[in-house]
Amino acid sequence: MNLRCGDFLLSLDRPRLMGIVNLTPDSLSGDGVAGTPAQAIALAYRQLADGADLLDLGAESSRPGAQATALDEELRRLIPVLAALRDCGVPLSVDTYKPEVMRVALDMGATMINDIYALRMPGALEAVAASDCAVCLMHMQGQPLTMQREPRYDDVVNDVLGFLTERLATAGQAGIGRDRLLIDPGFGFGKTLEHNLELFRAIEQFSRLDLPLLIGVSRKSMLGGITGRPVEQRLAASVSAALLAAQRGARILRVHDVAETRDALAIWQALDPALAENPHWTAK
Repeated sequence: MNLRCGDFLLSLDRPRLMGIVNLTPDSLSGDGVAGTPAQAIALAYRQLADGADLLDLGAESSRPGAQATALDEELRRLIPVLAALRDCGVPLSVDTYKPEVMRVALDMGATMINDIYALRMPGALEAVAASDCAVCLMHMQGQPLTMQREPRYDDVVNDVLGFLTERLATAGQAGIGRDRLLIDPGFGFGKTLEHNLELFRAIEQFSRLDLPLLIGVSRKSMLGGITGRPVEQRLAASVSAALLAAQRGARILRVHDVAETRDALAIWQALDPALAENPHWTAK
């Protein structure tokens, strides 16, 4: 399985690591580097050195309760970092739902759009369809400001699958090829802890959509709900969850801690006979 990201053709014969670069002052994980492009660029190159296969740049916080960021401010945070990284040698994803930001980012060399609204904002479909970038369609109930206020589902797994199926059909009708699409169940986006656990246990069911699955649970509150640990103490939980997601079929793991996650994947490969005998599967 391959993912078309502009000029990149990303092989997904093994799980790939997406390094998170938060360009915000209020990220849930506490790693935001808003206003300091040099620090953000250094973080990005450190993640590449640690083994990141692609980078995800986000200039607007989508944590629960987050207020929307003005368009001009989002672009002010994003543009200098994206300009500095455009020749870094891996696909660059931009985490945004605004079509105006999508167009600027794609013109500047971004090769993926990671959209928490799954291209539902007016103009987003058209902005992406006119390019050859990859697109991650994520499920979210509500919006960041209010999404954690008593989220409800009839059946969270089937409801999320149904939503993603509809969004994939809409993307296809807009001319976005399936080789450019991937899906994300949206852990923590309008879900209780129990909803998140049900979704994680059902990761393998998303394979029925026959598209790459992106999983992002790094440092999230669901891990804190399980372990009781604050965000700065969730490294072990984040790596464990990423490894379990990969074992269940996730193809892209969106993580803060690239080196540690890479090491966990390498141990899995070395100790699992089915992987150790496959010369094409490597975590490095």
